[in-house]
Amino acid sequence: MAKESSFDVVSSVDMQEVDNAFQQARKELAQRYDLKDSGSEIALDKAAGTMTVSAPSDFVAGQVIDVIGSKLVKRGIDLGAVQWGAAQAATGGTVRRTASIVNGIDKDTASKINKDIKALKLKCKVQIEGDKLRVSSASRDTLQEVIAFLKGQDYGQPLQYVNYR
Repeated sequence: MAKESSFDVVSSVDMQEVDNAFQQARKELAQRYDLKDSGSEIALDKAAGTMTVSAPSDFVAGQVIDVIGSKLVKRGIDLGAVQWGAAQAATGGTVRRTASIVNGIDKDTASKINKDIKALKLKCKVQIEGDKLRVSSASRDTLQEVIAFLKGQDYGQPLQYVNYR
């Protein structure tokens, strides 16, 4: 029984759920009394994976971001997948903040995860395949140890463990 078991480490976000959360946040901004006539706007670019918030001040932008965050959490999206940039001054004295939605594991993070798994000195192989990692071993217990270890680490983005076989 020399068959190897494996699983994939990925970081993916369901853009349809992000779109649903965005639509809910837009409705709430139109209805909330403190944000209704504030001049706040939000925009989503699904293709590029970015969200933009335009608001008259930093404080109002923070409130809008909180509304978006609450809708994302209700939809099951980890807030670690949304990375907000710094506030930028825009026309008419407004403030603009842009967020990028992390989809996939970049090369630096993948190599860091690879190095951390190898530091465990378990009998397993790690292969970087594009924007995911494949971890394989003859022992399923070893794979469970690797998953438990990775769940305890923070790599700045949410990780999912799929294709466990």
